[in-house]
Amino acid sequence: MAPTDHIQDREHQDRFFGVPITPLTRRRINNFKANRRGYWSLWLFLVLFLVTLFAEFIANDRPLLVKYDGDFYYPIFQNYPETTFDGEFETDTDYTDPFVQDLIKEKGWMVWPLIPYSYQTIIYDLPTPAPSAPSAKNWLGTDDQGRDVVARLIYGFRISIIFGLALTVLSSVVGVAAGAVQGFFGGWVDLIGQRFIEIWSGMPVLFLLIIMSSVIVPGFFSLLGLLLLFSWMTLVGVVRAEFLRGRNLDYVRAARALGVSNSKIMIRHILPNAMVATMTFLPFILTGAVTTLTSLDFLGFGLPPGSASLGELLQQGKNNLQAPWLGLTGFFSLAIMLSLLVFVGEAARDAFDPRKLFSGAEPPEEAADEADQDPDSQVVVSTVSGTMEARR
Repeated sequence: MAPTDHIQDREHQDRFFGVPITPLTRRRINNFKANRRGYWSLWLFLVLFLVTLFAEFIANDRPLLVKYDGDFYYPIFQNYPETTFDGEFETDTDYTDPFVQDLIKEKGWMVWPLIPYSYQTIIYDLPTPAPSAPSAKNWLGTDDQGRDVVARLIYGFRISIIFGLALTVLSSVVGVAAGAVQGFFGGWVDLIGQRFIEIWSGMPVLFLLIIMSSVIVPGFFSLLGLLLLFSWMTLVGVVRAEFLRGRNLDYVRAARALGVSNSKIMIRHILPNAMVATMTFLPFILTGAVTTLTSLDFLGFGLPPGSASLGELLQQGKNNLQAPWLGLTGFFSLAIMLSLLVFVGEAARDAFDPRKLFSGAEPPEEAADEADQDPDSQVVVSTVSGTMEARR
């Protein structure tokens, strides 16, 4: 084949967001799109998550922009003392104070976010005692401390997803590494690893988390570390089984015969095939991480008191049955989030299933095996075959 043919092949190669992909990957993407419920659930979840990432610009008790005496100020990015606006104190400006608002209106104006409250802003001028019912000023009412429920819902949704994603990624890395080592080397390594997992998984996780949370100061990273101690075992069994199967395949034996190191064989040849089964579990692991954080917050052993959390909102709904908007808001928010993640997980599972075929998707090749789709594996096998022919 001429060099120009290689250049033309690269130019006409199928791409996904600019990244070259194989026909097998294209078929999986088409299968995922064919599952309409999972496909649109992914987009809806991404829109909600991207919106909550900019929570400070949507719900905040600081203006987005202030023009005062001909100068522009950005309180959402920087703290300004009250004397900047001809106030009396050197402390940070409280823009919700009517006195400060009158000072700024005399020589300028302010641009407020859509929701002029942060997750910890206490509203003192409520028409009824807290928790107050939904109104035009507070769309979903306030909690028992006079804080806006919509603002706390936006911040709580964001921290739940970020915590779940961080825990999912870290636990997946540890679990995949542990399963790969056990499955590839086998023998005593596999035996000792399995006995350790059996002992570790038999511990009462919830009680240990409660005990540790009472000893360690609760926080985002400390809670993430505590949950990581027990959440990494989810993927070990799946990855271990794939490595036990893959280490005896012909292309792996060929790579060993050529002197390829164990680490390179594990990472470049067996791991891509093992990740097929792993990817289908990730949305469900994310769902479990979110529900775990919600449960701990509901019991009072999660994030620090005052933090915006869906579990804390559910707890307030339980403690204030006379304010049903609290419990209903937390319930429906959590139900919608988990439903979207489950639908995405089902679509990912169908996309990686070689026996699954949706209408409009291209049928799989009869003799196609996922292990043979690895170009590095094909190169190794062809190289060994050529070497054996040369020796003959």
